[in-house]
Amino acid sequence: MEDSIEALVAHVQALSGTPEDLNHLHSLLKQREDSLHSQASQLLPFFEHLDPSKHSLGYLYLLEAASSGTIVREQASEFLVIASNFIDSCSAEQIRLAPDKFISVCKRIKDQVILLQMPIRGIVPLRTAIRKLQSSSERLTSLHPDFLILCLLAKCYKAGLSLLGDDIIEVDQPRDFFLYFYYGGMINIGLKNFQKALECLHNAVTAPMAQLNQMAVEAYKKYILVYLIYNGQVPSLPKYSSSAAQRNLKNYAQPYVDLANSYASGKFSELESCIETNREKFENDKNLGLVRQVVSSLYKRSIQRLTQTYLTLSLEDIARRVQLQTAKEAEMHVLRMIQDGEIFATINQKDGMVSFLEDPEQYKTCEMVEHIDLSIQRIMTLSKKIRAYDEQISCDPSYLSKIGKERTKFDMDDFDPVPQKFL
Repeated sequence: MEDSIEALVAHVQALSGTPEDLNHLHSLLKQREDSLHSQASQLLPFFEHLDPSKHSLGYLYLLEAASSGTIVREQASEFLVIASNFIDSCSAEQIRLAPDKFISVCKRIKDQVILLQMPIRGIVPLRTAIRKLQSSSERLTSLHPDFLILCLLAKCYKAGLSLLGDDIIEVDQPRDFFLYFYYGGMINIGLKNFQKALECLHNAVTAPMAQLNQMAVEAYKKYILVYLIYNGQVPSLPKYSSSAAQRNLKNYAQPYVDLANSYASGKFSELESCIETNREKFENDKNLGLVRQVVSSLYKRSIQRLTQTYLTLSLEDIARRVQLQTAKEAEMHVLRMIQDGEIFATINQKDGMVSFLEDPEQYKTCEMVEHIDLSIQRIMTLSKKIRAYDEQISCDPSYLSKIGKERTKFDMDDFDPVPQKFL
């Protein structure tokens, strides 16, 4: 049996050069797949005879087979070292011949680092794996959600931004799409980047779906909370949302809908009562921290309204008008809002007076002009791609057979535009 593995290793060494040789090797590996799995415990010594950069396809088949069985805790570190080195060195062209095998190995890495309670060890290997697996940065792979969940578990939120900045156009599995944007929303929440969090959660909530799924429900709960924090009110779902979402989402998120209604009243007593009534539900959903930020945001909005009416106010007046208990609490809220750029004001520590100022941004700095230019370029690029996809679909025979000769005409007013703050 060992001779058989040695013979296969010899084939891997001899047939890893030309595309024709690789195709032949791939056929041999497929034929030996069951045999390799049955000998999983005997494969580790043979990795020393293969170069992961030159023999990537054969190395991948052996590594997938070796990791297919139970990996005991003592072997986990050795497996992670071998697998991580392979991902770093392997040929993208070769591993794309067997993407399912490559994905399986990467998912085993994710499982093992979570089992070892060291999710940070899997972040770099999975990010490298995604880039090697992708045909372009616009393609969503099934490894994207795994990478993001490791970033969340390790609290390395900024690492997740390296992929969340990509414009995703190609999607293989709907489940990956929902998980990617749900986890992306959570990562941006962790960074308190609520604008980007809303964009991600918006995509998860409004995506096409024949029937409601749990990922969309959980995304909708956070969508409501983040909208309250960032914008102060929750809009109705846009018309392009699926009928399943429009009919059923609110039923599965009733405590959050009630919270939004209490928030809209502007009465802190009503909001606190709603939170107390649904506290257990918020805790079970692991959303209580966001709920507390919703309460804080109502205080902020009350203070922001004061800036539209008054030029100066004492901290005591602010505390009284926004229903805070002490002037010190008012001062802390005002200072935090100044630091976050939510209001423009100065505090005179001597007499406790707050002077509200106008926004100093004149939208004429080099940085602002560059930001606007980059946004315009991004929108133009996306527009061209959408137009190309539209033309491609419009000429597709199966599509034309479904809609018939007459294409339904839609008025642009039938579609809610993506909010400008998402662009």
